[in-house]
Amino acid sequence: MGKITGNEFLVKALREEGVEKVFGYPGACVIDIFDEIYKQDQIELVLPRHEQGLIHAADGYARSTGKVGVCLATSGPGATNLVTGIATANYDSVPLVCFTGQVATSLIGNDTFQEVDIVGVTRNIAKFVIVVRKREDLNRLIKEAFYIARSGKPGPVLLDLPKDVMAELGSDEYPDSVSIRGYKPNTKAHHGQILRAMEMIYKAKRPLFLIGGGTKISGAFDEMTKLMELLKIPVVTTIMGRGSVPTNHPLYFGNIGMHGNYAANEAVNSCDLLISIGTRFNDRITGKLGTFASKAKIIHIDIDTAAISKNVTVDVPIVGDAKEAITLMLHIAENEEKCNTERWLETMESWQKKRPIEMEEKEKLVPKQIIDAINTCYNEPIVTTDVGQNQMWTTQFLELYGKRQMLTSGGLGTMGYGLPAAIGAAIGNPGREVITICGDGGFQMNSQEMATAVIQELPITICIFNNGYLGMVRQWQDLFYGKKYAGTCLRRRKSCEHFCGNRNEKCPPYTPDFVKLAESYGAQGIRVFKKEEIIPAFEKAKAKKDGPTLIEFIIEDEELVMPMVKPGGSITDLITEREGE
Repeated sequence: MGKITGNEFLVKALREEGVEKVFGYPGACVIDIFDEIYKQDQIELVLPRHEQGLIHAADGYARSTGKVGVCLATSGPGATNLVTGIATANYDSVPLVCFTGQVATSLIGNDTFQEVDIVGVTRNIAKFVIVVRKREDLNRLIKEAFYIARSGKPGPVLLDLPKDVMAELGSDEYPDSVSIRGYKPNTKAHHGQILRAMEMIYKAKRPLFLIGGGTKISGAFDEMTKLMELLKIPVVTTIMGRGSVPTNHPLYFGNIGMHGNYAANEAVNSCDLLISIGTRFNDRITGKLGTFASKAKIIHIDIDTAAISKNVTVDVPIVGDAKEAITLMLHIAENEEKCNTERWLETMESWQKKRPIEMEEKEKLVPKQIIDAINTCYNEPIVTTDVGQNQMWTTQFLELYGKRQMLTSGGLGTMGYGLPAAIGAAIGNPGREVITICGDGGFQMNSQEMATAVIQELPITICIFNNGYLGMVRQWQDLFYGKKYAGTCLRRRKSCEHFCGNRNEKCPPYTPDFVKLAESYGAQGIRVFKKEEIIPAFEKAKAKKDGPTLIEFIIEDEELVMPMVKPGGSITDLITEREGE
């Protein structure tokens, strides 16, 4: 057994875990770790331009590859800049291991330069956090960090590394197993509960699958598709579950929730059995709790015990991995007849035809035209979104089947996620087409990562839906606040009138000029005004293989995401247009 420093051991441990990329930003308390990374060439260091961009890139890498994303940041502001990304990953169950530098143990608590109690800050927004106070604990804790991040319900883990502990000599042996008292995640669904659930399914007249992000995380795409086909039961999804089954499948009826479609929302409130897999029933999905699936018995499958009956009381709780549970259900379904759902499916199809999600073409571009073109021009893209209207339009119109992927911040709703997540996805999936769809506001929250995309020579396509507003908040102001656009007009300047009313020819120009911004970074910039310019812009972007292309789409200023659930209402209380239209 040899003796090496903690800094040396960390790099060795990363190699043992099969880590290929580390998303890192240097500083005083991690400079020795960076020195050790520099001495080898098996692990690539990816240097973003901001720590928030760093962790969102690691997140996109993890979601798109299924591997653990690895972050490395210095103490103090370096660590605190990771906080939003940690919370984002925690809400959406993304496996990350974050290493943060820390001042020497003798200085902790003395208000030392760049000292922050990052463990205290992140304790409630991560799966596990700890300060490594002894060199002899380092080896075990790194092994445990990767195990905790990827096992059970995945999530972010943070190890805080004091500079003096990392300089000490210690064992060079990496543990080959993990045994954590009190942490024994259960993945196997109870067979008796599965049998009970299947018995209810075969008795139901209006059964409905509600599929959440947990099904995608478990990789149960083929199994879920086969199960719905064998049982002949319709499927609706949360926005995080979209893509769990092919969106062009006749048994798929769209997203439910605040911006879900009519047929999906009606189905939830009309079904007599709801089989929910991998969703925690958050408020954006349920609407007014007392009215959600009020006519139905509920079966809930989730790997997280705490999620079951937390928001919605269920009749059959099943704790376990979604893929394992679905596989057990498949074994039973293969030996039984299909459910008698013909009349139920006819009803749902009539709802779908009655009120489909549509978007009327207007003088300016509308988002559906752009997303339709993405569906046509790209074969198997990875599409990331930012947050806001752009996200909702993408989840409504983007087709997902085969190897197509959509990555989005669901639980936390983090603006600034789209661009760095696309960078991480492109780094983790060389050769794949990667597109990010952003609003003009969200893009500017991490626009500095354009530099990262350029220096990494990533041929990603950056789509900016520019309506000149912080669109989702503006939509609420439009519908419920008398069009008083407080703090949401991105063209507003200090010299504008306080009560300026609607957009007109006197409005100042938009800042920045996105095409010039792209060009200043060394990227390709394109601006699109008309429908016939959309596909040529995408073809031009696809032709550029050595760096990113930014396409600014000038869309309707006041386009709405429709339908929309009325505030405080049931998910069937849908607004479909402005009053008076």
